[in-house]
Amino acid sequence: MIKRVKLFVSDNEESKKTSIFIKEKLIKSGFIIDDEKYDLGIAVGGDGTFLRMIKTNNFDSNTYYVGVNTGTLGFLQEVKVGEIEEFVEELKQKLYKVDEVGVQETIIKHNNESSMFYSLNEIIIRNADLKAVNLDIKIDDDLLERFIGDGILVATSIGSTAHNLSLGGSIVYNTFSSLQITPIAPINSKVYRSLINSVIIPDKKEIEIIPCKDKNNLIVTIDGENNLYDNVENIETKIDEKKLKFLRLSHYNFSQKINEKLLDNQK
Repeated sequence: MIKRVKLFVSDNEESKKTSIFIKEKLIKSGFIIDDEKYDLGIAVGGDGTFLRMIKTNNFDSNTYYVGVNTGTLGFLQEVKVGEIEEFVEELKQKLYKVDEVGVQETIIKHNNESSMFYSLNEIIIRNADLKAVNLDIKIDDDLLERFIGDGILVATSIGSTAHNLSLGGSIVYNTFSSLQITPIAPINSKVYRSLINSVIIPDKKEIEIIPCKDKNNLIVTIDGENNLYDNVENIETKIDEKKLKFLRLSHYNFSQKINEKLLDNQK
């Protein structure tokens, strides 16, 4: 049952103004604003604010999440400013939908230690010197390819419409628990052969990425944050059991969202 709510607000006037309006409507409808213990997190801003909310909450699976879009594209943001009253009423009447979304879990083995993290959109792997990177990519210990090119992106279904899309990756329905391996400027010649298309991998299957030769200092970008890792032995990433609960308005439709956000040719 959703009773307590916390707002995560972008640092701009439109978002701050909108957050005041949301709080007033929520309180009037009997909800409690609580920054410490809450059932529902609401991101007021753009996709960056939504990601910050998820990270701040340590990807907690027991919390519900929703976004109010006061940014530009706002693909992660479910509610438009003009739909706030409708949203609060559906929240009060329990008419909303809930989609469970898979979380990407990644372990990087480097310098005789391991670093583990979650991501919502994607990870990107490149050489620390930004030269061509040479990587063995395995699926459940079976070799998929020996890649050489600018880098590799591994995106979730949610992240398929983010950086992945700009690299020519496929749009995947956002409730699929899948990962997508998308090459960044792959090299193909008489000497090197790399896949030029993305490959979609189901949940539970582990993707292992192994640096070849002695070029094992890597930049790993995790949902937009760059991290440098020296002496990387391998990177393991998958979608396993962990899920996040995304709140949707009752009329939510993924196909319509794609059309609205990317095409805008509704009649």
